[in-house]
Parts: sequence; structure tokens; C-alpha cells
Amino acid sequence: MEKINIIGGGLAGSEAAIYLAERGYEVNLYEMRPKKQTGAHVSGDFAEFVCSNSLGSIALTSASGLLKKEIEILGSTLIKKAYSHSVPSGNSLSIDRFGFSKAISDIIKNHKNINIINEELTELPPDGITLVATGPLTSKSLCSHLQETFGEGHFSFFDAIAPIVKKESINFDKAFFGARWDKGEADFINCPLTREEYENFYKILTEAEKIELKEFEKEAMSKAKFFEGCMPIEQMAKRGVDTLRFGPMKPVGLFDRRKFKGPEDEAKYKKQQFYAVVQLRQDDKEAELYNLVGFQTNLKWGEQKRLIQSIPGLENAEITRYGVMHANTFINSPKILNKHMQAISNPNLFFAGQITGVEGYTESIATGLFAAINISRHLENKPLIQLEPVSMLGALIDYITFDGHKNFQPQNSNWGIIKEMEMPRQVRKNKEEKNTLYSNRAIEYIQNLKNVL
Repeated sequence: MEKINIIGGGLAGSEAAIYLAERGYEVNLYEMRPKKQTGAHVSGDFAEFVCSNSLGSIALTSASGLLKKEIEILGSTLIKKAYSHSVPSGNSLSIDRFGFSKAISDIIKNHKNINIINEELTELPPDGITLVATGPLTSKSLCSHLQETFGEGHFSFFDAIAPIVKKESINFDKAFFGARWDKGEADFINCPLTREEYENFYKILTEAEKIELKEFEKEAMSKAKFFEGCMPIEQMAKRGVDTLRFGPMKPVGLFDRRKFKGPEDEAKYKKQQFYAVVQLRQDDKEAELYNLVGFQTNLKWGEQKRLIQSIPGLENAEITRYGVMHANTFINSPKILNKHMQAISNPNLFFAGQITGVEGYTESIATGLFAAINISRHLENKPLIQLEPVSMLGALIDYITFDGHKNFQPQNSNWGIIKEMEMPRQVRKNKEEKNTLYSNRAIEYIQNLKNVL
């Protein structure tokens, strides 16, 4: 039996390894951690979550929720485990990141068909089928080898990690639990700011010192185009004083119901307005740790502490993890990959995860699963699957492999990339109804695909 090499034990590589091993294939899984760390990971576990602990919405009328449902139908092990290690976060799927990674690591370490090799590969293996799933923190040596192999440059952008604080250190005389517009469970901690408090916060943020970047990061930084979903808060603040109030600190739909006891106070309650609000999301199973939503940053740690403790309710916040910013790399997929996630120039070489230009945890898992499906079909001499963009996964792969991009940049799941469908004008104007139709079409398509795999 031909061997399969998987380079990278992150979300995409772990999903692919388990999928193929479960089907009887022998897998060599290469992961350089913990011998060599990336600068962003903190452990040697497989499928480690580095940035946020949230996989986004689970609603089928959301692009992220639909993508989760599609890969759940296709048999994703990681999505199944994510649900079993979920923590309360309203209508989204957030996980106990350490419990999740340990569970995936246990599966991989105990699987008879997976051979773990903890070493850095500086070039592609010469034999067998290879899946490159090294993520956005691919080592410099392997990046150079890939660049030489394809004759195409790698593009750099920057990702940033949000800080985490202990719940017990939050002042709930000022902070309160609540969900936007009171929809779903009140799982988020909210810290409201007055105009004066916000202006003080903004001043500290814009005057704070940043961590000195390494030389290779400085070079990449000069060419960087930030992906909106992980833009550092200090970078976002440069766009103007009110940018954060209309972004991660928007106060719309957030109310502190504790101040309004009876029906006679309802009118006052609904008129309640905050100038800005900082939200915190549960980060662990025990609900002891909370991360600051949208607060990815590269400020010096002392500056981060000063900034966080300027937020009402976080005056004495105990910070268990500070924000970190790091360089990410991704290949020019439209020129390198076909719609099977297979290298155009080498049928035995596949790619998956953020190195392909997909952005997000669910997206990484999804492409790892899809690449594994096609690898198994390739080994069985079956026609490879090419998804139609009527599904979210199909639309995502169609996007990253579209050779008409003038300036290819990372993309996550969103309704803008899915193939349009005919529908009555009045339905098209109703976002919920429109997305339901798109979602139903996608689920039917994926279920039909599942039946023939």
C-alpha cells in the first residue's frame, strides 16, 4: 500500500490523518512541535487552537454554521469532538481548547495506522502521497522549498491573538452577563464604557508601545495586508476614533437588565444606551477563563495590562495570556491548486488548511477533510470530487482556486462567495429567508454527495 505523508498536525492535518487512518491507510504524520515551536503555539498537542477558541455561529442561516453542518454530514471527527468539548457561548460553537486538543491528540497517538514523526521537514518527501497542512506558521525552510518548487512567491499577512483574563478577577458591579438583543443564552460578559471612559481607553491604545518584530516579520510587515477577522485592535484604531465603537466594541443591542426590575421599567430598559462595550467570551470548560472578543493585539505586555485595566469591570483583571502577533504565510493557490486541493503540477501532492488561503478554524478542518476524501479516491483510482459552489465548502474551494484573482487574499466562509439562486424578490430582501433557501440547497447537495462516497 502506498504511504501517505501528512505534514502538519494542526486542525487540517489532524482531520485528514484521522479520516485516512480510519479507512485503513497508513499515515506518516509529521509535526515539528514540541521539538520546534512556532512562536504562537503553547503546546505540542495536535489540533491546538491558537487565536480565539470560537468556531463561530452554529445557525444554519449563517455561513459559518452551514459549513459546520456540511462537514458534520461528511463525517468530520474534529467537528464532532468540538461539540463534545463546547463551552457556553450563545449561538456559537466555542470550545475548551485544551480539552479538545487533548482528545484529538489521544485519538492520533493511539491509532494503529498513524505513525507520528516529531521532526521538521525542510522539503517535500520524494515518495508517496503528500498532504501539506502546515498552516499559516509554516517553517521558513519548508516555505523556501515550496517557493523553489512552484516558482511562486508566498504572501505574508499578520495574525494576532487576544488576551485572556480570569473570571474571578472581573468586577461584576460594573460588568454583566448578557446576549445581544437578549437572543439566546446570556453567555457573554459585557463591560460598558461611557464616552469619557472610551476616550481614555482610545488614548491609551493609540499611544501604547508595540512589541518589536523580528527582522523577517518587519520585512513581511511592509508588504502585509491584514485579514479583517484577525486585525490587531491597535491597527483597527488607526482608522479613526469611532472605528472600534462600530466594530468589536459596538454597544448596539446590549443592556444591563439588573437595573430594571419590573414591567414598568421596560421602556427605560429599551432606551438604555452605552457608548461602547467590551465583550468577553468563555474560553475553558470550567468557565474560569474569558478572552476579550476582537482584542487581538501586539502591544507590549505592560501596555496590554494598562489598557485592559482601564476598562470598567476589568480594573483588577488577572491576565493569564497576553496577546501575541505573528507572521502568517499562504501559497498562491489559484496558480498552484486545482479544485480537488491537488497541486496542478504534481497529482501526488495535496494542500489543506490556512496555507491554502482559507481563513478560520472551521475552514481549515473542512479543507483537511475534503483533501483527505480526494486522497483516498486518488489511491483507489476513483474520479476525484469537485464540489459545486452551491455548498459553502464548494464555494470556499472555488474561491481559493479561481485563477482570475488579481490580488489573491485569504477568505473565510461567507454568503458572498456562494452561487446565487433564483428566488422571489420579497424573499431576497429577507436575509433570514434567503439564507435558509441557500442553506437547504447546500445541505441537500452535501447529503447527496455523502451517499455516493
